[in-house]
Amino acid sequence: MLTLAVRRLVFSIPTLLAVIVGSFFLMHAAPGGPFARARQVPPAIEQRLEAHYGLSKPVFEQIIDYIGGLLRGDLGPSMIYQDKSVLDIIAEGAPTSALLGISSLLLALFVGGSLGALAALRQNKSQDHLVMAVAVIGVCLPPLVVGPLAQMLFGVQWRVLPTAGLHRDEVGLVYLILPVLTLSLPMIAVISRLMRASMIEALRSNAIRTARAKGLPERTVMLKHALPIALLPIVSYAGPALAGVMAGSFVIEKVYQLPGIGAQLVLAAGQRDYTLVMGVVLVYSVLIILANLAADLLYSVLDPRTRAT
Repeated sequence: MLTLAVRRLVFSIPTLLAVIVGSFFLMHAAPGGPFARARQVPPAIEQRLEAHYGLSKPVFEQIIDYIGGLLRGDLGPSMIYQDKSVLDIIAEGAPTSALLGISSLLLALFVGGSLGALAALRQNKSQDHLVMAVAVIGVCLPPLVVGPLAQMLFGVQWRVLPTAGLHRDEVGLVYLILPVLTLSLPMIAVISRLMRASMIEALRSNAIRTARAKGLPERTVMLKHALPIALLPIVSYAGPALAGVMAGSFVIEKVYQLPGIGAQLVLAAGQRDYTLVMGVVLVYSVLIILANLAADLLYSVLDPRTRAT
């Protein structure tokens, strides 16, 4: 397993390098600049600012300096937020984004897995049809649609949940209910369909027939034999699901006005804060790589046959 982890980490180095170079050139190719929107800044001051942040250097020299800073663990200073580094800004928004993302993913895995298993055990019955109908609706409704709709119903019409903002205390966790539900709904739909299909396939396998022929209790057959087989596609989906959580958090944090990394990225992209955008993209890329690695390792535990690949 250690060999698998090391091999995957080594193979991820070219991916990270491509992300760094790609995000750098995409940001620098975008029209405007970090100081172009500051109408009150005279041209001479703007030139001094560009020289201070190294933007007056040739672009290839800039990227070499940037990669050199990354090797030292320095993501650079923010070009918009005065006296703040990119690491400081990411650290401020990380707790909110982590709480939102982890809560949404865990909720989706639990609810989606449970509904999918229920649908498989009640195949072609009313419970199965109901779960699949809800799953189809969930897949068709993106967070950009669900978010404002949930705000209107639960916050404006019924007034049972807050619609935006976040307070860092026990009561403030109520502010995360709508964002978590909004972000997890599409994943619940996908996971329930995956779980249903994989559970049905597992129940039809020779291993389950053998376990039942031995006279094992149905509970043991389900939990010790069918469930590990059915979980394999769910584990494989966990890595891409985290990528979906991160992409969805950009919209969710903006809709619900949460002070997370996703909201900072949207704001930084609009203001052409090169270093902040590249830093957030790099951090998200590292998290996705680590999540996929964790999913691969867990998959190898559930299915030892994959350890040799």
